[in-house]
Amino acid sequence: MTRHRLATASALLACSLALVAAAGSRWERVPAKDHARANPMAGQPGAAAAGELVYRDHCLACHKADARGDGRKRPSLRSDGLRKASDGDIEWFLRQGDLAHGMPSWSSLPAAQRWQVVAYLKSIQ
Repeated sequence: MTRHRLATASALLACSLALVAAAGSRWERVPAKDHARANPMAGQPGAAAAGELVYRDHCLACHKADARGDGRKRPSLRSDGLRKASDGDIEWFLRQGDLAHGMPSWSSLPAAQRWQVVAYLKSIQ
């Protein structure tokens, strides 16, 4: 293999590894203190139902009524990644957003509503 092809192959491998790492790092970015946060709405009657209403107002346009996204840019919210994420991970992500991938920050929503959305998302898994 020529030096140029080896360099190109190495660069492609590095890019591929970076993409894989980035795809898996969504929850790894969450600070430990936020990861460990418990949902104060967990187990409260009506929390998931209230979260569904907030979801319909703020999330449905992108993630669709069934929370399965569009299969392209807008991801499914019924995924292994979300199932394995802690409640604190999800609330942190709602608060921070991910503008590079089209996800706005929902920090303007009251904390109680963000936690209700977390309860809803966990209930549909």
